[in-house]
Amino acid sequence: MSATIDLTAPATSLREALLARRFTASDLLEASLARIDALNPGLNAIIAQDRDLARAAARESDRRIASGAARPLEGLPITIKDAFDVAGLPSSGGLPAYRERIPAEDATAVARLRAAGVVIIGKSNVPVFSGDFQSYNPAHGVTNNPWDTACSPGGSSGGATTAVATGMCAFELGSDLGGSIRWPAHACGVFGLKTSWGLVSTWGAIPPPPERRTLRNPDLLVAGPIARAAGDLDMILPVLAGPRDATTPGPVLTPPRRETAHGLRVALWAEDPFAPADREVSDAVREAARQLQAAGATVDETARPSLRFAEAFEVYALLNHAVVAYGLPPKIRARIQAQASGFSPNDLSHQSLQARGARMTPGLYQQLSQRRLALKRRWASFFTRYDVLLCPPAPVAAIPHDHAPDIHARRLSVNGEPRPYLDFLLWASLATGADLPALSAPVCLSKAELPLGVQVIAAAGEDRMAIAVGAMLERSGAGFRAPPGARSIS
Repeated sequence: MSATIDLTAPATSLREALLARRFTASDLLEASLARIDALNPGLNAIIAQDRDLARAAARESDRRIASGAARPLEGLPITIKDAFDVAGLPSSGGLPAYRERIPAEDATAVARLRAAGVVIIGKSNVPVFSGDFQSYNPAHGVTNNPWDTACSPGGSSGGATTAVATGMCAFELGSDLGGSIRWPAHACGVFGLKTSWGLVSTWGAIPPPPERRTLRNPDLLVAGPIARAAGDLDMILPVLAGPRDATTPGPVLTPPRRETAHGLRVALWAEDPFAPADREVSDAVREAARQLQAAGATVDETARPSLRFAEAFEVYALLNHAVVAYGLPPKIRARIQAQASGFSPNDLSHQSLQARGARMTPGLYQQLSQRRLALKRRWASFFTRYDVLLCPPAPVAAIPHDHAPDIHARRLSVNGEPRPYLDFLLWASLATGADLPALSAPVCLSKAELPLGVQVIAAAGEDRMAIAVGAMLERSGAGFRAPPGARSIS
């Protein structure tokens, strides 16, 4: 190896070093594989690899760099969340029935990354069908949080955020329907971008099951990058953006309204009675606002879009549970649907919303679509007065492993009080229900030395504005720090 490589450096720095030929793509790959060998046995983030193909891809990257024909992401070693098809690699979606399934075609987002020169090492772990807020499944086992292995890294992109946080890869590809990028990014202390709906094709993602795919992205579901720096997201997003046909160029991304915090108009929503968050989480959101204000931003602690949190959540949750139910086995879906008759239409409990969403009718879908359109208009009006909104990415920091079979029996501890496990959906719903971009950015550590982050929501289509605020926070002292186990590995 020609140089010492800091595997927890930003992907942009690794790319700069590759192009300067301070080390080769093959050197970088071998360092990443050694990191996987050292850390993955205790974390179980990476669940499938093809090292021979990765080495061949690294040699091709070295050839291109040497000839001056480097592509935008040339030579960067990455892993892919096992919710996306990767040609030649097992793509199970966490389902035992799909464990030996090896697709012949890449998911669209994977194909775009491959065409940009990445070196794909393998796949990262997910919960079954990406349907949990922890990353474990019968096919590949349990993934542990790199900050505390007694805790979960979150889900469903928990294997991805663990791999990124520990330097097993340069960056990752995640998916988000109910916080599946933002919550594990918060729990592992990395950056994760929930993109504007439709900006990145989700063709080739599980869910839905492979046999039920459509050319249109499923409602609410997005794909997005996970990385160690805001600048990495800005580098990766133009590659990912675009339609189903991976050879069709993506759109020109809207530039950020501001590159610095001076004059930035920030709305702060650190807590809400409808969605209780742990004090340390709310305080981290306030700390992010304080840092931006110290750098020149104006912060309004009372600003809110003209909507009721409960109404926005109901619209989102019913659609979310309908999307999830579509891909469930018929017997499980029928069992959930049968429970709907026992709930009032005014019941906003998680059990009621799950059952009623699973029983979605065309009439209810049309009604929700109209309500959702009204919510989007209110958000659009709000973002004429503010550039971003800061709020919690999740109600708590990383949680201990809890695999109780009944998801509704699980509880979160929020300020010492028990709360429903599905409260993870509450703060995630604000952006997802309105198809808005939202960044989860690391801010600080809790008293228990666990990462705490902030969710940065921007106007529809203004993904780069959310990323720019992440970069502002980095310059103010927030941002990624490597977990202890990754710091001690050379």
